[in-house]
Parts: sequence; structure tokens; C-alpha cells
Amino acid sequence: MTGTGYWVDLYQAEQRLGGGFLLTRRFVLTALHCLRGLSLDEHVGIQLADGARVEGRVCRQDKEADLALVEIGAGHQVTLPIPAADVARDGDRWRGPYRPAAHDVHLSGRVSAGAAQHLCVGGATIEALQLTADQHLGDYSGYSGGPVEGVGDDGTRGPSVVGILIEQAPDRASEARAANVLFAATIREAMRRFDHLDVVHLIDVLRPPGPDLAPATAAPGDGPTAPDGGTPARFAGTEELLVQLDAWAQRDLIDPSQIAELKFIAVKRLIDGQAGGGGP
Repeated sequence: MTGTGYWVDLYQAEQRLGGGFLLTRRFVLTALHCLRGLSLDEHVGIQLADGARVEGRVCRQDKEADLALVEIGAGHQVTLPIPAADVARDGDRWRGPYRPAAHDVHLSGRVSAGAAQHLCVGGATIEALQLTADQHLGDYSGYSGGPVEGVGDDGTRGPSVVGILIEQAPDRASEARAANVLFAATIREAMRRFDHLDVVHLIDVLRPPGPDLAPATAAPGDGPTAPDGGTPARFAGTEELLVQLDAWAQRDLIDPSQIAELKFIAVKRLIDGQAGGGGP
């Protein structure tokens, strides 16, 4: 793979395991079955979309939901762009920017059911997207773990990640065949499943502080804070937004099911701004 994308290939001992993508600059989200039985803390190679190789380790697994997180080694600095998360709705166009090999096609199609409850093969009932693919490939397994992007009918929207491919539906006419219907866990579902993606962890861990930036849970002497000694001043605007989101949810002004995703977007923008030397 070459380019400026955020998707990755995962390897162990030079054997390709499957795909995934940079959910943040420190964590790769993938389908657990792509890791082919690897245990927690086992090391994997990560090939980025620009061809660079970095080391990682399996840090979280959710067997029932078929999801896993791979943490990029602390010695590696990933600078590739990370797309925004979004919510897919019935009838939206989608595309899969990841493909297993250069000669494989890019997937695309329509969202036939957005953010619905789905009983996945692992046994968990998860929030997932039902996708109809334009391409009739038979076996889509090599695409598992890849991101699903929402796109406008004119192709101008994006990249906005709306899910991660995990399953393919069987053909009802013949169980021996597979249909061109795929299932993707939503990004919101992944955030619910892994504590590494909650707001506090994103601020305190995903972007280690520089010399002029203190963590949100800073202790005295860790760095500059607000005048009252509380939240660092450069986090104040984002923290106010997070509090306001909770208030809107309590007043039924916003769908509570979307709060986690909105918080994730706000914090990710703060983190990306700090990494680029800007403000929140």
C-alpha cells in the first residue's frame, strides 16, 4: 500500500494477518478474527498506507463483538491524517478505502440499514450497519477489519469513518454461498467496547503531553493549568463543550446515543490540534 490513507495491514513474521485502520494515532482498530488467534500483548507488525512499518501489540480484545485494538509502540510517531467519525443513515452511499491487495477492487455500495442492533457471529448484540455492496465478489473476507466511509451521492463527502467491516451475510437461497450483504460495527460501538477510547483516556494517554502541555489530570508541577489550578487552560474550551453535550442530552435536545461519538470527535480534534502545534 502507498498513499496518504489511514488504513493499515497487520503482519506477524511477515505473514499478512488482515486489515485495520488508525482510529487514533496510537490505536489501530481491527476485526478480532483478522488477528488469527493472537493473544493479548503479542506483537504485530503494522504497515501504514504510506508504506512505513511500525511495531504494535494486541492490547484489547472483545471476542463477542469480534473487535480488537492494536497499540502502536511508544517509539513510533505516526503523522498520517486521521479522518473524522460520522453516523451513517439508511440509503447513504458508502465506500471501503482499504483493499487486501493492489489488484483487488475498492468496495462501495449503499447503507441498507443504519445503526441497527445486530447479533454477530461472536455472540454479542452490537450496533452495526447493514451494507449492500455494488461488487459481487463471493468471498469478502479479505476486506474484514477495513474502514467504512460515508460518502455523498456526488462523492464529495468524506473521508468520514462510519464503521468497521466484520461480517458477510450468507445467501438465503444457498447456505454454501455468500451474499453481497456486509455488516460493519459502528465507530460508536467500538468506543463503547474499549475503555482506551473514553474521553479521559484520550486526553491523558493517547497524546502524551509536550513540555508546555499538561494532562487533564495534572498533578502540581506537571505543567500549566487554569488559573484556579484545575483543568489546563488549553483544554478548557473542549471540556466546556463536553459538559454542554451532557446538558443537552439531559434536556433531550440531542440524541443520547450520539453523545459518545460527539465527545470522541471533540477530543480527537483537540489532540490533533496539539500534535500540530495549534490550539483546540
